[in-house]
Amino acid sequence: MNEEPAEPEPQVAPPTAGRGIKGRFFAFLAVGVGVLAGLGLFTFGYGQGASYLSNDPKGCVNCHVMQGHFDSWEQSSHRHVAVCNDCHLPHHPIGKWVTKADNGFFHSLAFTLENFHEPIQIKPRNRRVTQEACLHCHADLVHNLLPAESGGDMLNCIHCHSDVGHAFKD
Repeated sequence: MNEEPAEPEPQVAPPTAGRGIKGRFFAFLAVGVGVLAGLGLFTFGYGQGASYLSNDPKGCVNCHVMQGHFDSWEQSSHRHVAVCNDCHLPHHPIGKWVTKADNGFFHSLAFTLENFHEPIQIKPRNRRVTQEACLHCHADLVHNLLPAESGGDMLNCIHCHSDVGHAFKD
């Protein structure tokens, strides 16, 4: 009998064979991005992030530390003419969304890590935004008070009018 030699069994490569370091790196990167995206979407939903994209002042009180500011705004002289975004965001469309994203990130970080002053206080960069908002709406009234040269010093509007947007009672 003439037997033919048996063919060798095909070898099955392990699942990671052929990927190399580059393939494993991209797999790890994809999993990491997926986890971060999932965590971000969950946090956005849990924190009612979509409400911050509106112009409704009630969106600001999603965070309990803002309730006092909201209540005082309801008692202020500006409640019928201005909402939170009118005073706390630039009036330029790009500046508005950049500031909203910047504040959203840092507010979320501070509240998550419980690293904020209570009662919450305005930061210098946001105080500048608020000053510009005052000047934007009241340009006709304050024109003579503005510095003679660009960049010159002047008092912040809230120096004298500290209770205009938020009528806090002591």
